[in-house]
Amino acid sequence: MTALGFLYPGHSAEDDYPRIEQLLGSDIRLTVVHTDIGEDAHRVDALIEMGSAQRLAAGVEELRLSGAEAVVWACTSGSFVYGLQGAHEQVRGLARAVGLPASSTSFAFAHAAREIEAQRVAIGATYPDDVAALFAAFLKEAGTEVVAVRGSGVVTAAEVAGWDYDQVLALAREADRPDAEAILLPDTALHTASHLAALEKDLAKPVLTANQVTVWEALRLADRRVNAPELGTLFTREPIVQA
Repeated sequence: MTALGFLYPGHSAEDDYPRIEQLLGSDIRLTVVHTDIGEDAHRVDALIEMGSAQRLAAGVEELRLSGAEAVVWACTSGSFVYGLQGAHEQVRGLARAVGLPASSTSFAFAHAAREIEAQRVAIGATYPDDVAALFAAFLKEAGTEVVAVRGSGVVTAAEVAGWDYDQVLALAREADRPDAEAILLPDTALHTASHLAALEKDLAKPVLTANQVTVWEALRLADRRVNAPELGTLFTREPIVQA
């Protein structure tokens, strides 16, 4: 059994996690602990507060008691908004607080892009343009070339949580460019766990989504690999270690 823990901001697309656990089809347990998001707003000041050490620390004890082997802050905007160095400090603080390996969804995207050997990516963000630009800057600083950024101007996670497949696909198509080797959809409030295979088929290229890469990052920290094609190209990389 591999137990993995996630600090998830508020309530929006957290049902992606039991769906991913089911699709992994292995001896892996995903435990989600919710943090208080404060104001639900894709705005820099609100996002900085959402990702503060105090808010993350509130869920640490529950994750520790769950038996988790690794912990990921399951929030993209609440990590990249700090910049690369600030995001490093954020996860170092989380690791110290929980006493376990830790990361965040922003780093998960950077690591996942390398895993699938995507050097050039396009971003389809639900966020306003200024926040989407911060994610692009984070990825560039982390070593990934961003060839296009598409913002959607959505202010709240609550609105994003209601998007259906057609809206998610439309966002990805609007972001896509011929020279993009993968499309990134960076909002953990967006339901994508059931759509990954269809998205990659419709777009004819790898798609990385927030909750998908978050779980993959936790598995990476726990030194586990699972072959689960329904979760996209990211979960079909060799070598495969399957229980």
